[in-house]
Amino acid sequence: MPSSDYDPASLPDLLPLYYRRLFPFSQYYRWLNYGGVQKNYFQNREFSFTLKDDIYVRYQSFTTQNELEKEMQKMNPYKIDIGAIYSHRPNQHNTVKSGTFQALEKELVFDIDMTDYDDVRSCCSAADICCKCWTLMTIAIRILDRALREDFGFQHLLWVYSGRRGVHCWVCDEAARKLSVAARSAVAEYLSLIKGGEETVKKVVLTDPIHPFIRESLAVVERYFPRYALQEQDILGRKESVDKVLSLVPEDILFTLQQDFQNEKKPESRWKLVRDQATKKQATAKKGQYFEKEIMLQYCYPRLDVNVSKGVNHLLKSPFSVHPKTGRISVPINLKELDVFDPFALFEQTCKYSFISFHFFTDYKRTTLAKYVKYFDQFLDAMARSWKGELLRKSDLQKEF
Repeated sequence: MPSSDYDPASLPDLLPLYYRRLFPFSQYYRWLNYGGVQKNYFQNREFSFTLKDDIYVRYQSFTTQNELEKEMQKMNPYKIDIGAIYSHRPNQHNTVKSGTFQALEKELVFDIDMTDYDDVRSCCSAADICCKCWTLMTIAIRILDRALREDFGFQHLLWVYSGRRGVHCWVCDEAARKLSVAARSAVAEYLSLIKGGEETVKKVVLTDPIHPFIRESLAVVERYFPRYALQEQDILGRKESVDKVLSLVPEDILFTLQQDFQNEKKPESRWKLVRDQATKKQATAKKGQYFEKEIMLQYCYPRLDVNVSKGVNHLLKSPFSVHPKTGRISVPINLKELDVFDPFALFEQTCKYSFISFHFFTDYKRTTLAKYVKYFDQFLDAMARSWKGELLRKSDLQKEF
């Protein structure tokens, strides 16, 4: 989008309008209060605000929705982060006896950032993204959402566009919020497949038999790999990219593939040659027989920031926070529309009509934010059914006494 449509210098004028007219405070409070099932759950939640000139204010907490609303409209934060539920109110943490102020609970969260894929995407790098590499976020959501629901039994997953170059997942089930650091680490490690830093050439090594979770993940990758890797990233077209792929094949077939590639230039045909060699190897070898699957996973599998997931007190950018560098709003992603979700159209529409021109509007319902808030409402309605069940259970237990 042309830079003339969004100027970061305009934020001091735009943010007061956004927080006064468009921010969905009612739904936001409804989410973080979790039906009032647990006493002081909202009151003991940490919020962090980043203000103009990168002034960072931690340990904010609020008693009511009205109090949160007034403070946000007064401070007009450039960015909002959400932290843990603490043993005491975070805004009083300095008055609490040393060692007693503890992070108790938080949603299990996942952060997937496009910069972690720079070694496998040629279209963009660093903070830049485009519709070609955005496919990686689609793959990540498909793989992780299935695993979290089917392998772990979680139900209430809120996927959110970060506003710039990635996605976040908030697992909101009560069981997820109560997980220990060790349990969070175990879930994150189970979902992590890419191992090693920049110096590691081969980042995926599969063993026999392939774990059912990896097989399920491969089924997703195989749907997107031809278009994403072979066509859009052209990994078997340019020499530099071809060499990178060939560095991942077993040494005993490297020369054969190099020779075959001399006679075949089409990426799809070259990939067929790779797969044919893999099929032969699976019939004869005990080691390296899954190398074509390892290549697909290395290029497409989700890359998690494990530290974000395992820390209870780790802060994560809030849904409906504005990204100050792009002007995009962090909106929930409806998985029914995942394959057509377009962060660039979102930028165009949200900034142009909801954000830059929103002094014409009195609430979000008349802007392009409306469909994202509506989906957030649907997510909250599903969660509310579980809250009601929990409240009834607690009521019945009290009657027994």
